[in-house]
Amino acid sequence: MKVALIILGILVLLGLGVGSKMASVNNQLVVEREAIAASWAQVDNVLQRRSDLIPNLVETVKGFAAQEKEVFGAIANARAAMMGARTPQEKIQASGQLESALGRLMVVVENYPALRSSENFMRLQDELAGTENRIAVERGRYNKAVETYNKTIGVFPNNLFAGILGFQRNDDYFRADPGARTAPAVKFGGSEK
Repeated sequence: MKVALIILGILVLLGLGVGSKMASVNNQLVVEREAIAASWAQVDNVLQRRSDLIPNLVETVKGFAAQEKEVFGAIANARAAMMGARTPQEKIQASGQLESALGRLMVVVENYPALRSSENFMRLQDELAGTENRIAVERGRYNKAVETYNKTIGVFPNNLFAGILGFQRNDDYFRADPGARTAPAVKFGGSEK
């Protein structure tokens, strides 16, 4: 009888220990999942700010470079894709398209010295540059939150409890576009050497 009570006591303690660890892992993963959501909200916020600045920038450039319709169309299409994106993965992809279109716009700007000296354009360009810096910072924070969450899920014994509790890896990292590793060719003054 005493042996049975001792075994029962050990099983109860073991069950309480496992249950306590499971609750702790659950709480930690919920907190980290919410950190990812909060980080994503900040990324989304600065992406929206950039998207809001672009029409003003485009209108300013249009006044000087009306013949650059292809670039303006690419920006409009990329911005529409950004506004229509719903999931983080869709927004990451649309953000890459928008960055590419903005890069082409900045190359066009190089061909218009009067535009580069326009006070309105310079102010908008400075705001856009500041926003791009904020985007980079928030992307880094978002990626760090995703990394922390994935590490927590991946370590033992958390990986056992995460599976039981329904938590899965999050692979929605911001990554550089494949073309970002190649520097763009910029021509100054229209002459090549």
